[in-house]
Amino acid sequence: MRYYFEDCVLDTDRRELRRKNSLVAVEPQVFDLLVHLMRHRERVVTKDDMLAAVWHGRIVSESALANRINAARGAIGDTGTEQRLIKTLPRRGVRFVGAVREDSGDAKVRPPDLPGSTFEKPSIAVLPFLNLGGDPDRDYLVDGIVEDIITALSRNCGFFVIARNSSFTYKGGSADVNRVARELGVRYVLEGSIRVSGDRMRVTGQLVEGLSGRHLWADKFDYTSGDPFELQDRLVERVVGAIAPQLEKAEMDRVKREPTSNPAAYDLYLRGLASWNRWSKDDNANALKFFYAAIEKDPEFATPYGLAASCYQFAKANGWQSDFDREEISRLTERAVELGSDDAVALCWGGHVRAFFFKEVKRALLLINRALELDANLATAWQRSGWVRGYAGDHEEAIRSLERAMRLNPLDPRVFLTQSAMAFAHFIAGRDQEACDWAAMAARVKPNWMPALRVAIAANAMLGHTDEARDGLQAYERFDPDVNIRKICEHYPFQRAQDLQRLIEALRRAGVREA
Repeated sequence: MRYYFEDCVLDTDRRELRRKNSLVAVEPQVFDLLVHLMRHRERVVTKDDMLAAVWHGRIVSESALANRINAARGAIGDTGTEQRLIKTLPRRGVRFVGAVREDSGDAKVRPPDLPGSTFEKPSIAVLPFLNLGGDPDRDYLVDGIVEDIITALSRNCGFFVIARNSSFTYKGGSADVNRVARELGVRYVLEGSIRVSGDRMRVTGQLVEGLSGRHLWADKFDYTSGDPFELQDRLVERVVGAIAPQLEKAEMDRVKREPTSNPAAYDLYLRGLASWNRWSKDDNANALKFFYAAIEKDPEFATPYGLAASCYQFAKANGWQSDFDREEISRLTERAVELGSDDAVALCWGGHVRAFFFKEVKRALLLINRALELDANLATAWQRSGWVRGYAGDHEEAIRSLERAMRLNPLDPRVFLTQSAMAFAHFIAGRDQEACDWAAMAARVKPNWMPALRVAIAANAMLGHTDEARDGLQAYERFDPDVNIRKICEHYPFQRAQDLQRLIEALRRAGVREA
């Protein structure tokens, strides 16, 4: 059973409490107390009731009981002063007085408002895929793939994903997407089909905006049978890797169409993300303003802290700014990490910025690894992993991380970020021709992208390509006339002295000034 109230969801089956779509750590007794109050909210719950239900009749002091009640209030955003949700009635007991909606998981019990209005973050239902092969013995495979897609999407705390029990009530019928969206209270619906013929499998999927019926994405994936578990993992990886950026883009387009004089924190974050994705000096500055506005609106929202910190990183990496408030950058990253224990985006950016500005490479790797544990299909986390593993001198793992990022998001409009990271990793590995090739690819996508120019200068110099190194340096000097070896090396918090020395040697060969 799931109970929806204010910005919280209490899920008794999973024993989870989510607030603003983020998981809240709750002690078992506090969770049991919340469940008991929720189930008996039509009446006052006495002390004896609570002791019997939660403590199984054991003797508990008044202070211990009061502490648990206060902890329950704190977990759901209430206080003893407000008693907005959990009200104490002197000498009688406690009662949950907030408005509640229930969802048993096997019925379509949802509020009659517009799709997506229940949750700030994008909500999606994954419908059972059609088995087009006609073999009912394949139903288990089709359903298993859909369940894995639901699970993988659920790991991304940026989405609210309807549980399998609810979405699978539509199995076997001809579902109207608009009706499904209204009944489940979601903004987006993913539907698809699977056809197995001999040793070949074709999977199709389409992402639809529930209210308008607009098709936002559609694709097909072909596979030849092999290890069924490996096949299923690869398929889920590709589908989720394709859907996540499309959801993000759809949300950014939505807030552009729906301007408001009082936007919610998540809308401010999306507006910041739209500017952040344009990759210019002015847009980077605008993105930072939106992320700060989102933080002011909701100081507990972890993701904008990480992305605000990333704005400072990109301002330095691309020469858009020279002076930085390191104390403020440190505050942003620490808050991203503190608040984002279950937010992969906040963790991966917080980690990379800690490495970039403060040379905390080992800590950054721990944070990025945690992000990947939370969401192994987050291309951005693999991309950041590539950079930081490069700083650590682990060029082979860096390259594998970056290959995974490109496999997850093959149509990424920001692919120059991954390509310039790949160029850097190959340079650290001593593969200068590959480094030049990747830097050139990044430059074709994003001309004058300074992280790519830096690698191009160094790698061409090591290859003896004097003209190419000189041309790269001249292009770089147009943006940073005072470029010198020390300034370039500041971009790379190397952990191995040999990597730093190799870069210095390359820059000297290219004719870059010492200081």
